[in-house]
Amino acid sequence: MHTVVKGDYFQQLAEQYNVGFLALLAANPKHDPFLLKIGSQLVIPNEMLLPFITRKGIVINLPELRLYYFLPKENKVHVFPVGIGRQGLSTPLTSTTIGEKRKDPIWRPTKEMQDRHFAQYGKYLAKEVPAGPNNPFGKYALRLGTSEYLIHGSNKRFGIGMRASSGCIRMYDDDIKWLFDNVPLETKVRVINQPVKMSYENGEKQLIEIHQPLSELEVSKGNVILTQAMQRFVGTKREYWQQLLPVIEKPHGLVVELIK
Repeated sequence: MHTVVKGDYFQQLAEQYNVGFLALLAANPKHDPFLLKIGSQLVIPNEMLLPFITRKGIVINLPELRLYYFLPKENKVHVFPVGIGRQGLSTPLTSTTIGEKRKDPIWRPTKEMQDRHFAQYGKYLAKEVPAGPNNPFGKYALRLGTSEYLIHGSNKRFGIGMRASSGCIRMYDDDIKWLFDNVPLETKVRVINQPVKMSYENGEKQLIEIHQPLSELEVSKGNVILTQAMQRFVGTKREYWQQLLPVIEKPHGLVVELIK
């Protein structure tokens, strides 16, 4: 929890606690993100369940706008908020590796970016932008395989933890620097779509975490299985479904314990 003091606003708090802007918004639906009441309590969404996937390398779960890096020789995971592709320019689901690491990358807009910019503003972007404060890639970039998609920094504070990019994965400056320094080439990367995560804790507690599904991504076979798994996980207890119904209708991304 965070007690609001004078001058607090959502973007600043998202950076302070290293959580995504939309995650903070979803966790606090009754608060005005720009006019926070001094003394009020905000939920900081730091508790999470791990995605249902092999715990190896980098895992980016698009609906929750988070990147997980599982350390290769330790039972530890680092978690970061990320920005992903906006509607119409979705970040693709993929299984790949880190194919290249680049410090001070040069930004070269693709033909599609140039065409979109011209259609919207009547002029083309610069053919390339060198390293520096105007570079949309920030100071570091990691390439997914040999594709045009990157995990990179940003020259804008706004957009981390949101669907705001042209398909690449954006991170805060300190986060991408840590990833650049600590993640080796050929590290496995999986981009997944799991809006629902579930866990049995100590064989007793039943925990579930539901995020807003991405509207454009086709429902993959994995997600159909996940939906069936959710029905099996919750079971036939009326109390559980009554508890979950408001969350299913308006996901807040917080961990919920199913209580009889």
